[in-house]
Amino acid sequence: MKTILFLLFLISSVFSDKLETLKDKQFLLAGVKYDYEPFGFVNEKGRIDGFDIDLIKYIATKLNLDVKFKQVTSSNRIKLLKEGAVDILAASMTHTFKRDKEIDFSISYFFDGQALLVNKKDASKTFKDLYESKIGAIKGATSGNNFKKLFPKSKIILFNEYPQALRSLKGGHIDAITTDLSWCILQAKKSNGKLKVLPKTFSYEPYGIGIIENESNFLDAINEAIADSVIDGTYANIYEKWFGKLPAKLPEVWSEE
Repeated sequence: MKTILFLLFLISSVFSDKLETLKDKQFLLAGVKYDYEPFGFVNEKGRIDGFDIDLIKYIATKLNLDVKFKQVTSSNRIKLLKEGAVDILAASMTHTFKRDKEIDFSISYFFDGQALLVNKKDASKTFKDLYESKIGAIKGATSGNNFKKLFPKSKIILFNEYPQALRSLKGGHIDAITTDLSWCILQAKKSNGKLKVLPKTFSYEPYGIGIIENESNFLDAINEAIADSVIDGTYANIYEKWFGKLPAKLPEVWSEE
C-alpha cells in the first residue's frame, strides 16, 4: 500500500501544474530585490517599491492572483526559486545561457548594459585606465566575471548587497563599481555630483522573469501578461515612472495566431 501511495505521489508531482497550484492558493510569492533602486527597494515609507514590483503586480492581476513579496539577492535568488521558497523571480536578472540551464525565463522585459560607477575625481578615466584597479561587484551577478574577462589584472571585490559596495566606493576603498547602467545613472544623480558614470557600456544585459523549469502554462501566462502590458500602455507608463523617459526598446509582442 505504501508503495502505491508513493507512486501516486510521484505521478501527481510529475503532472502538477504550477499555474493551477497558484490559483488554488490564490496568491503569487515573488522574489524581488530590496536593495536595487529603481527596480526593487524599500521606499521612505518602509514599503517595497520599484519597476520590478510594479510589473509583477500587473502580471499577478492578469493571472487573477494576489501578490506577496520576499527579499532575494543576486547570490541566492535562483537557489530560493529552485527550493520553492518563491514562485517567481522579478529581480533585475540577466538572462544567460548558464542560468537557463537551471531555470526558465520569460521574454526579455528590460534591456540594459554593464557600466562603471566611479568617484568624481576619476570621471575622466576609461575602462582601460582601471584595468589593474579594485572593482566592486555583487555576488551572484554577472558583472564581476564580465569585467574580469576583459581586464584579467583587475581585482574584483565582491559584496553581498549594493549599499555595501556604494559605501566602499564613497569611502575610497574601491576604485569603481561595475553593474548595470540604469543603477549607475541613478546613483550618480543622487550623489549631487560626487559620483560619475563612465560614458560607455561593455555588455548586453537583457532581464528576464525567472520560474522553475518545465512549467509551460505558467510561462505562457507570464509572457502573455508582459505582452499585454506593452499593448495597453502599462509598460511604457511604468517605465516612464521609474526612468523619467519612454523606453527606447519594448518587450517583444507575439502574434495571437
